[in-house]
Amino acid sequence: MDNYLLLKLIHIISATVLAGTGMGTAFFMFMANRSQDIPTIAVTARHVVIADWIFTTPAVIIQLTTGLLLMNRLGYSYSSTWFLSVLFLFIFIGICWLPVVYIQYKLKDAAYQALKSGSLSDQFRRLMRVWTILGVPAFCAVLVIFWLMVYKPLPVI
Repeated sequence: MDNYLLLKLIHIISATVLAGTGMGTAFFMFMANRSQDIPTIAVTARHVVIADWIFTTPAVIIQLTTGLLLMNRLGYSYSSTWFLSVLFLFIFIGICWLPVVYIQYKLKDAAYQALKSGSLSDQFRRLMRVWTILGVPAFCAVLVIFWLMVYKPLPVI
């Protein structure tokens, strides 16, 4: 099998896992929060943390690795406008995602505290707002990267 096609396949699958997990966990966390059902929120927050470790983290590593390998295989320039745009967006997403991971742990802990107290704290509500504020632009940036990958509207060499 051609190395290029295998790299491309792995890159596409990891991009799908990354985007799908991000969209799925965001949807379920958002909907659990809207329900205001504390046990649902606690379980969902715990599962979101687990999903980040099982799916998102490996997908990010695989995306970076296969992306660089594809750049080399295709002879694209690391100083091209296209690559620098993708790299900027990748870093931007990471800058949003790292605090989101930390916030998800805090949300999980706050939700389990709410199981004991019977109500969600103001801290939980604030963290949920920040989680959403960081998640929306990060996910939009993922969509822009998909667009850049498919259309390559900027010079790659």
